Amino acid sequence: MFPLKVYQQRREQLRKTLGSGVLLFPGNVDAAFNYPANQYHFRQDSSFLYFFGLDHPGLAGVLDADSGEDWIFGDDVDMDDIIWMGPQPAISERAEQVGVKNTAPYGDLQKFIKKALDAGRRVHFLPPYRGETAIELEKLLGIPVAQLKERSSKVLIKGIVAQRSIKDSYEIEEISKAIDTAYLMHTTAMKMAHPGTVEQEIAGTIEGIAMAHGGPVSFPVILSMNGQTLHNHDHSQTLVKGRLMVTDAGCETALHYASDLTRTVPVGGKFDSRQKPVYEAVLAANMEGIRAIRPGVNYRDVHLLAATVMTRKLKEIGLMKGDVDEAVAAGAHALFFPHGLGHMMGLDVHDMENLGEDYVGYDDKIKRAEQFGLAFLRLGRELQPGFVLTVEPGCYFIPALIDQWKAEKLHTDFINYSEVEKYKDFGGVRIEDDVLVTDTGHRVLGKPVPKTVAEVEETMMKN
Repeated sequence: MFPLKVYQQRREQLRKTLGSGVLLFPGNVDAAFNYPANQYHFRQDSSFLYFFGLDHPGLAGVLDADSGEDWIFGDDVDMDDIIWMGPQPAISERAEQVGVKNTAPYGDLQKFIKKALDAGRRVHFLPPYRGETAIELEKLLGIPVAQLKERSSKVLIKGIVAQRSIKDSYEIEEISKAIDTAYLMHTTAMKMAHPGTVEQEIAGTIEGIAMAHGGPVSFPVILSMNGQTLHNHDHSQTLVKGRLMVTDAGCETALHYASDLTRTVPVGGKFDSRQKPVYEAVLAANMEGIRAIRPGVNYRDVHLLAATVMTRKLKEIGLMKGDVDEAVAAGAHALFFPHGLGHMMGLDVHDMENLGEDYVGYDDKIKRAEQFGLAFLRLGRELQPGFVLTVEPGCYFIPALIDQWKAEKLHTDFINYSEVEKYKDFGGVRIEDDVLVTDTGHRVLGKPVPKTVAEVEETMMKN
């Protein structure tokens, strides 16, 4: 855990933001894998972790914004637990580690909340994303499960988003650790990308690297020659020379801060004459996007800059045509780049997405677009110092999408369909880095993972 004062200061800041009421934070519980005693690896709720720091199931935290008191509700272990788990600290001892003085058995939480409600006090809570939490909130608050999301506290959501969006030095250090582990994951994948290797062997190896360095993967590994499928979790293919392999993977630290990096490599170690120009188009978009990051810039503008850079390069290849700026304004580039440039990152790989993507990535000034491709941009708002975000342009040749747009004669002034047809077997390219917004600009976090053509080819030739 971080120093005790970190959690105290976080809770006090949130208390001041809300001003009044009871702030309820149910922690997560164990989830059965395929029968009750065989459970998934426990993962604590990220907002509970942020304010209370305790990485154990069966807890709930409460902040009283009026009295200034904090509470941890949870049960001490009994002998049956000790037999299987060994001796465990008391709840009061755990609470002391994060500066909470008040503790009570979990069963007392319902009486505590009922007393607050009976007194006419507002109980603030976040929208649940797990069924067990939704059922518990229904029991505690008397709100039907179907209404919990709608009746969750918008002021609490906005307060937490504002607070968690700005990463402190402790958090940046943790994210950097996760990126350094991801460096090992990605360079290992590069060195294994030889013809005849099964994708699952590489995916399993890099997931093992994550576990060996203190935490699980931050999301299921995406690794495939079929990189045109953006989130491809199928690892059943055998690598073939002449194809590209996309690896989108990251990990968590022991404190659950995430990394998220993507690299694309040529199976066998050398980009061919068709792969290299497309790869370098994506690389140029990645690097220009990173260079544009600084406080006060709207990230949607950075996305559009990356799209413009890529469109210009695709025009040079012959895949696009016409005026570059007009093509981007019309959304023609989204045939190749149908997703957003990046997202916030921290305790969640898509940070705070459970609170509502529009609360995290947009605000009263910048609203989500409706245009295809641009509508999938998770982060569009003005950048501030302390934001950690991803920069991940991609270029994909999705046969079904190509066929649909061609049949509908979409953007024929900007897309050279006769040339695009020749690339339907290409797959895709994505390049992703994790970037901190600083007071004066930006900093790419962690150990740099090879990404130029020369760096990738050199790495792949190493044993």
